[in-house]
Amino acid sequence: MTRGNRTGAPAARPGWRAWAFQPPRGTRRLAAGLALAVAALAVAHTPAQAKDLHLALPLECVLGETCFIQNYVDADPGPGARDFACGTMSYDGHKGTDFALPSRAALAAGVAVRAAAPGVVRAVRDGMPDTGLDGTPPEQLDGKDCGNGVVIAHGDGWESQYCHLKQGSIAVRRGDRVAAGRVLGEVGYSGRTEMPHLHLSLRKDGAVVDPFNPEGRNICADGAAAPAQDLWQAPIGYEPAGVIAVGAAPEVPAYAAIKAGTAHHPTLPPDAPALVGWAYTFGTRPGDVVEITLTAPGGAPFHSREITIERPTAQMFRASGKRRVDGLWPSGLWRVTATLRRAGALLDSRSTTIVIGD
Repeated sequence: MTRGNRTGAPAARPGWRAWAFQPPRGTRRLAAGLALAVAALAVAHTPAQAKDLHLALPLECVLGETCFIQNYVDADPGPGARDFACGTMSYDGHKGTDFALPSRAALAAGVAVRAAAPGVVRAVRDGMPDTGLDGTPPEQLDGKDCGNGVVIAHGDGWESQYCHLKQGSIAVRRGDRVAAGRVLGEVGYSGRTEMPHLHLSLRKDGAVVDPFNPEGRNICADGAAAPAQDLWQAPIGYEPAGVIAVGAAPEVPAYAAIKAGTAHHPTLPPDAPALVGWAYTFGTRPGDVVEITLTAPGGAPFHSREITIERPTAQMFRASGKRRVDGLWPSGLWRVTATLRRAGALLDSRSTTIVIGD
């Protein structure tokens, strides 16, 4: 059995004003909005000196394990979209970096948002519900796309903005002087968003700067060099796509359970109606291959299926397995593995285990 849900790539969006949050890729065309500040200053990409500012990871997680980057700054000056590495991990007009959580369970547990660099808090907003785009009345989102957020001025024209924080979690006030790493709040689900994540925007003299490519090099052009230096204190590797989570269930799980972080069954009875492995991924493109493998106790092969992706997706899941026909499932430790490949090259792989029987 094979099944899953997918989220399509967005349509092009109109230009956004300064301080405005860019929503994640999704199935809907998200309208442009205002932001924390009242002024409406047009924003454009600008080169910046990499030595001017050094950024710490702006949230308390392990990239590639307990969080991942869903979108980078849009490096395409036209109506198209591409990230700094010529990949598809962005959408038209996106002006920040989206650090996403793997599930609503992680959101509920709490993930701290931290100041990426020292500075003075310039603006704060709290009080918006953690109900995202679908659950927030349109009138509450008007001019508040960023949701609950914080803006920090770092001096010499630099400022950073942190969007979609959890309601009631803001731990700083306007005028506070903060050190790098100071807790600002928690990752939330407020404002115009379709997933729990932190949107980090960086600006120099009001213009957007991509922290992965501060000099604005066009590495997609023939003969252009890759960014020589970024603004991160510690290296952050580029991931063109990846596996968010992998799990097992007695049936094909609902996508809502996948996103909630409740779809994995660490134990199953020997008479479970089916044994299904699933993979939750981000950034897949047409032609990518997701392979789901179930291995029986003792390492015996049980089931493996390759699923070719047909459309670009921001996030999606696929599931595959077998129904029980006769007898019982062998008791013991089983393994579920999900791999993601592009043009034959391995992009990511995750495994988990389940116990069948006592």
